[in-house]
Amino acid sequence: MSSTRKMTQGSITRHLLAYALPLILGNLFQLTYNAVDSIVIGKFAGEQALAAVSAANPVMTIVILGVSGLSLGASVLMSRFYGAGDEDSLRREAATMILAGGAISVAVFAAGLLLCGSMLRWIRVPQVILPEAERYLRVIFVGFLFTFQYNILAAALRSVGDSRTPVVFLALSSVLNAALDVLFVAGFGWGAAGAGAATVIAEAVSTLLCAGHIARHVPLLRLTRDQLRIDRALLGETLRTGGVTALQQACQPVGKVLIQSVINAQGVSMIAAFNAVSRVDDFACIPEQSISSAMMTCIAQNRGAGHKGRVMETLRRGMRLELCYGACICAVTLLVRTPVMRLFAAQDSADMVRMGADYLTLMAFFYFLPGMTNGIQGFFRGMGEMKTTLAATAIQISVRALVVYLLVPRVGLPGAAVACATGWSLMLVYTGIRYRAVAGKHGLKESA
Repeated sequence: MSSTRKMTQGSITRHLLAYALPLILGNLFQLTYNAVDSIVIGKFAGEQALAAVSAANPVMTIVILGVSGLSLGASVLMSRFYGAGDEDSLRREAATMILAGGAISVAVFAAGLLLCGSMLRWIRVPQVILPEAERYLRVIFVGFLFTFQYNILAAALRSVGDSRTPVVFLALSSVLNAALDVLFVAGFGWGAAGAGAATVIAEAVSTLLCAGHIARHVPLLRLTRDQLRIDRALLGETLRTGGVTALQQACQPVGKVLIQSVINAQGVSMIAAFNAVSRVDDFACIPEQSISSAMMTCIAQNRGAGHKGRVMETLRRGMRLELCYGACICAVTLLVRTPVMRLFAAQDSADMVRMGADYLTLMAFFYFLPGMTNGIQGFFRGMGEMKTTLAATAIQISVRALVVYLLVPRVGLPGAAVACATGWSLMLVYTGIRYRAVAGKHGLKESA
């Protein structure tokens, strides 16, 4: 049975929570892929293998987030069509992105296999871990063929308010990923490449399950053979909307590549510690990002329906949820920072644990900032103001990379936490200025 959700009527807070909570679980399962990789590699393959995965991740993230940005842009359009009751345009947009996305994913896959070694050398990956990092990255690029299609299918479901269904499939594939990690890394001794293979297989399974569910249970998104064609007008609109979003999505990992190059120069222990705290950061920020996605979908649907008052109420209620979560995650991080670092560390990695715990002690007090930035980004995306999100992200990551370059060689890993807080703060200043202009442009002030 389809579980689509119309957000143009009823309690906004209930819609946001009902949409965000399953999305949080789904994203946590997605992150579990990488976390399990890191834990199993650290325990059974050693610190150098863990550092190889950490060094390769920014390259992988650039291409995955860059292209998945197109999915996010398409989701905004599909949500607007759904809110306006335009089912034909909704289906044509889904078909366009499935076909165009397939071609893009093949091109990126081929380029990645050819260039991954050069990209790793460009970001100064230490020679001692370069061969293993390259093997891991080549395997991960195979999985990209499935990653893009899953993102499109999940975005289509979420645009019609169904954020629950993908969670089930991600749960199943996450369990499969964990089991294959143990088999390939601990059992067969394949190292980082084995963890990459486990992730690829799990991604393929989740993609096939999602496609099968839509074909059987979601008539609104079910496409016939005749409907599987590219609509050039919609493709152009998607590229204008999603292209900017793709650039915005790619800005973050490009900056992280620069940050990783600074970290790489500090030694293997810091590389491994940065890998671990980056996983913790990802988990901590997932609920903030999920609330933002709920806000984006709710705002886009109500924008399509012409309900300006509900647009503004969605923004207010969503930002309150972000602040409440920020306070909670601060307390949790302070309680578990050292035990969490030990999960990722081998027995002889005391320096890695210390560096990571120092970083998390500081970062705990900063986690409310990405909640605020994610919330306002959800508003801008829902309103179709993608250039604002691009500029805001570029400001944030540029400042962060600069501060990392200045501080980390002098004060160690806590300098990276200060860099994050500085970037987020300046991002909030910019988006606060842009909010007034955007609200006035769309006639929202009078409806607030």
